[in-house]
Amino acid sequence: VITNRGGRTCHAAIISRELGISCIVGTESATQTIRSGQTVTVDCSRGDDGYVLEGKVPFTRSEVAVENVPQLRSVKLGVNLANPEHAFGDSLLPAAGGVGLCRMEFIINNHIRAHPLALLDPSGPNVSAADQEVISKLTVGYASGREYFVDRLACGVGTICAAFHPRRVILRFSDFKTDEYSNLLGGRAFEPEEANPMLGWRGSSRYYDPRYKAAFALECEAVRKVREVFGLQNLDVMVPFCRTVEEGRKVITTMAESGLARNPADARPLQIMCMCEIPSNVILAEEFLEIFDGFSIGSNDLTQLTLGVDRNSATVAHVFDERNEAVRSLIARVITTCKNLGKYVGICGQAPSDYPEFCEFLLEQGIDTISLIPDSVLPTTIRLAKLESAS
Repeated sequence: VITNRGGRTCHAAIISRELGISCIVGTESATQTIRSGQTVTVDCSRGDDGYVLEGKVPFTRSEVAVENVPQLRSVKLGVNLANPEHAFGDSLLPAAGGVGLCRMEFIINNHIRAHPLALLDPSGPNVSAADQEVISKLTVGYASGREYFVDRLACGVGTICAAFHPRRVILRFSDFKTDEYSNLLGGRAFEPEEANPMLGWRGSSRYYDPRYKAAFALECEAVRKVREVFGLQNLDVMVPFCRTVEEGRKVITTMAESGLARNPADARPLQIMCMCEIPSNVILAEEFLEIFDGFSIGSNDLTQLTLGVDRNSATVAHVFDERNEAVRSLIARVITTCKNLGKYVGICGQAPSDYPEFCEFLLEQGIDTISLIPDSVLPTTIRLAKLESAS
């Protein structure tokens, strides 16, 4: 994938990593420079900068014997995962302790394809006839659009949980922006147009909103099906982009109204995590941790909001850097708070996968889990093991 626009943590880059596809973003002129049908080699192996090379360039592949992979003592490594089709292969990575971030959006985009509200009311007046026809074909064999959404989502998430069982899988509830929701079948009928969707109606603010609450209930029902029907209680959930403590309380109440709540009688009671990706999450960490069971640091959005940088912009991409002292200070602060309160703290942003020195920083701070893209697990394990043995 080669794009004209975008930064290192834009949507195209994130999805390409999930699919294991080499991707270069923000070239500004790729669509004018590269001819249709031209053979090129995309090289993403040399750090921050990617290179598009003319023709088919030969490359070498290195292998690591599983028995030679060291065990880490002071930190656990997880994987960031979204595609159920990759789950069993990635679960065999010798150092993978679980899934630190399971992205729901990939399953909705590729296995469901339709907006949940359009599935609840496919014949509604605002859903186009063309979308209605496609939705009708997608849901053949299901009693309703509701059943289709819940079953497809539960099967996708359940596959990932089964692959990693008994290791923990942390599922993040849907975090599409309005422009992304609009691209789902029937989505334009339910989504407002926003000037800046990145800072708009996303994450937690949708779940308790009367305009989306019925759709969020489907997500909760799918989680219940995985835990209660499939018996995969290694599944926990995570609430993204929670701006205020009060908003967190509203989300947990809304979950309970849909039958999804902590139950001490379960063999593995549900844990509800919060993405720590807004400065308010760090500033009021103690208050957030009164209602959540832990934090997973989302360094992409935390960097964007700390430095005031649009992470989708190629123009200011050079300013976006998770290693900036202001970002590191916030991360160190929230790790310390979690450790003092005996709460879980992990990180699932892109930085640990890209920067060895950032992993070293996290190790020094005493973080519980570092979740990485699968390709980074083995080299990061070897690098951190050397640091542990040297300390």
